[in-house]
Amino acid sequence: MRLLHTSDWHLGRSFHRVGMLGAQAEFIGHLVATVREHAVDAVVVSGDVYDRAVPPLAAVELFDDALHRLADLGVPTVMISGNHDSARRLGVGAGLIGRAGIHLRTDSSASATPVMLSDTHGEVAFYGVPYLEPALVKDEFGLEKAGHETVLAAAMDRIRADLAARPHVTRSVVLAHAFVTGGAPSDSERDITVGGVAAVPAGVFDGVDYVALGHLHGCQTLTERVRYSGSPLPYSFSEADHRKSMWLVDLAADGGLTAERVDCPVPRALARIRGTLEELLADPGLEPHTEAWVEATLTDPVRPADPMARLGERFPHVLSLVFEPDRAPDDPAVSYARRLAGRDDQQIAEDFVAHVRGTGPDERERAVLRDAVDAARADQAVREAAR
Repeated sequence: MRLLHTSDWHLGRSFHRVGMLGAQAEFIGHLVATVREHAVDAVVVSGDVYDRAVPPLAAVELFDDALHRLADLGVPTVMISGNHDSARRLGVGAGLIGRAGIHLRTDSSASATPVMLSDTHGEVAFYGVPYLEPALVKDEFGLEKAGHETVLAAAMDRIRADLAARPHVTRSVVLAHAFVTGGAPSDSERDITVGGVAAVPAGVFDGVDYVALGHLHGCQTLTERVRYSGSPLPYSFSEADHRKSMWLVDLAADGGLTAERVDCPVPRALARIRGTLEELLADPGLEPHTEAWVEATLTDPVRPADPMARLGERFPHVLSLVFEPDRAPDDPAVSYARRLAGRDDQQIAEDFVAHVRGTGPDERERAVLRDAVDAARADQAVREAAR
């Protein structure tokens, strides 16, 4: 069975104020053409179909167009909701849409109820595990206290139990939306940290033939059977070195697999350039970036006059300007934002306590802070789910 694995469409998202809907529509056309050209048997979409819980109308219309085009192909499609999606909204009409061969899996309680597809070698069970917000699903899985690893492990235990009850020749594919250990993140993914831990080990997915992951925006192979497709388009300058693609996976009769990447059309190259303003305006080595979307980091000791306008004369598609004078990290003039770069909410809260009190929190106080951060995240998740 030949699968096309994609994820993280983020329909409705912009790139530094540049609308991406046209590029997203081009990607949908490319997806449909790839299915035809490569005789794909099933399409899997591993979450974050939309960029936010209540997407703009134009994004909904594009998704509707994608559903019709995929259904017209007669090729089954399995989709799950991601942490950016509203599971309830995305799942509206799932039963009816399923009759057209588009199978939406947005309910955590149905994770172990597979979509059964067949080829000449027998059946393949597709299990859709939507993004599991621990605070919202721990009761569903009978867990007193939950984190990402425990809720995913509970879902996978149910899946393995269902699979064990089927003929031993049944092959299996799991769709999941999570941060799995070994994956490389980028700046454009929403933080899903709970209790200071967001990553789950790849071993959680042991026992299935292929795991089609979503959430991280870089295409990556964690193991032969556990892969991220990445987003089809760039959504931050941290993705400047990404090769945007989908996975074309052939699942053999015995569960063996081969996988190759199919490149996605990207509207414009990304470039991150760094130096003083005069260096960036004069450096001939930057000539290849004149038509790229550019993020410029200025290292001038004093902020120069009209930097964006001057850069725009050479780089007409410059979108982002960062001012980082070359200073030691402990220099008091270093910006607050720069000092916080790369630090999560828990670390920032602990640093604040140390700054105010002169000493950092002890283990009991760290637990209190952790519970407060988790409670705030859970409250936000509940409010988003109810929207």
